[in-house]
Amino acid sequence: MAPPAPTREDAPPAPRAEGRTRCADDLYTWVQEQVALLRAGRVEALDLDNIAEELSDVGSEQYDKLESAIDVLLAHALRWDHQPERRTRSWSLTIAEQRVRIDRQLRRNPGLKSRVGEAIEDGFRLARLRAAREMRRSPKTLPAECPYSWDDILNRPFEYEADR
Repeated sequence: MAPPAPTREDAPPAPRAEGRTRCADDLYTWVQEQVALLRAGRVEALDLDNIAEELSDVGSEQYDKLESAIDVLLAHALRWDHQPERRTRSWSLTIAEQRVRIDRQLRRNPGLKSRVGEAIEDGFRLARLRAAREMRRSPKTLPAECPYSWDDILNRPFEYEADR
């Protein structure tokens, strides 16, 4: 009886060119190798396909950080407006913290300014669900579209009464 045919899991990893690490196996080591190749001017040895993919991911991560800060801020703003009797200092401080995060992301990545409208739209969809869950109510009881302008997001006062 012949032994079973090897499966994909049994196959040895593909050989690496010049002993290089594969991006998917060890991102940190792969990055260090790519940096060393760049600094040595060995452009022909670079893993260009994966470099392009990783650079694209870095850009996406910066957008995701902006969207996440907007999401958290908007969820707290919705709760602030729809549950005034439950307002806390923590909500006010979370909104302030997210404003700092938004400002930092836009200062560090000015190119994201052109995507603020998209980030508000994407962030609000999540914020509405988050606020509804935290308020224990249906999302249908909250606005379907973001009721806050960019100026509201950045500047509207959300001061806890005891801190005034």
